[in-house]
Amino acid sequence: MYAYWETVPTRWKDNDVYGHVNNAVHYSMMDTVVNTWLIRSAGLDIHDGDTIGLCVESHCVYRASVSFPEPVRVGLRIGHLGRSSVRYELGLFRADGETVVAEGHFVHVFVDRETRRPTGIPGPLREAMEKLVVAG
Repeated sequence: MYAYWETVPTRWKDNDVYGHVNNAVHYSMMDTVVNTWLIRSAGLDIHDGDTIGLCVESHCVYRASVSFPEPVRVGLRIGHLGRSSVRYELGLFRADGETVVAEGHFVHVFVDRETRRPTGIPGPLREAMEKLVVAG
């Protein structure tokens, strides 16, 4: 179902007054996993590259709560890969790997760093993304 996995630790400050990880933290975890993968596995140069990804859409559905100090397993796949855009789909799971905490997606449009105009996803980055694409 998901082609790439990372474990993200929760932090003491992530819990809200109700004793569970606050909803905004889920987005941060998803964003962290996407960008970690882009930098480490796909070779995106966030500091000097000609092409950068801008988030144009994000969404999250909450399924279960999680609390510090429990780590969260985050699965990543690509549901759609276009010429200049990509839709990352993510699942956040309890440490058991079975209980879904949240499901969400991020859409990046890749743009020229200087002009901020959409540009095609560069070859090496696209090749790495193709490995995460799921059918249907």
